[in-house]
Amino acid sequence: MSEKVLLIDDEKDFVVPLAERMKNRGIDVSSTTSPLEAIKKVEEESYDAIVLDLMMPEMDGLETLAALKEKRPELQIILLTGHATVEKGIEAMKLGAMDFLEKPIDLKVLSEKIKKAQAKKMILVEKRTEEKIKQIIMEKSW
Repeated sequence: MSEKVLLIDDEKDFVVPLAERMKNRGIDVSSTTSPLEAIKKVEEESYDAIVLDLMMPEMDGLETLAALKEKRPELQIILLTGHATVEKGIEAMKLGAMDFLEKPIDLKVLSEKIKKAQAKKMILVEKRTEEKIKQIIMEKSW
C-alpha cells in the first residue's frame, strides 16, 4: 500500500521537485505552499504523514503543527528545517511531531520516516477503533 503524504513548504522551488521525487518512489503525495490550505486539506482527506517546513511566512511550522494535531491527533508530522535549533526541535516534539529533519533532505531517510509514520498511524487508528467498539458494546450491554 502506497503511503499518502502531504508536503507543506512555502518554497515552491523546494516543494515541486521534492514532490516529484517522492512520486517517483511510489509515494502518493499532495503538496501546498500554504499552511492554511494544508489545514483545509487535512480536514477533507486522510494522510499517513505530513512533511512540514518549520519556517514559513503565513504561519510558522509550530503553529501549523499545533493546528493540524488539534484537527487530527493521529497525524504523524515530520518537521523539516534549514534553521534547526535544539529548542525548536524540543518544542516540536512536545507539540506532537514525530520527527525533525534538517534540509537538505536525504530522500532515503525521509522515505523511511514516512513508512514508520504510516505504520504508527495505522496502530493509533486501530487502537482508537477498538476503544470505540468497546464503548459501543458497554453502552449496548451486549
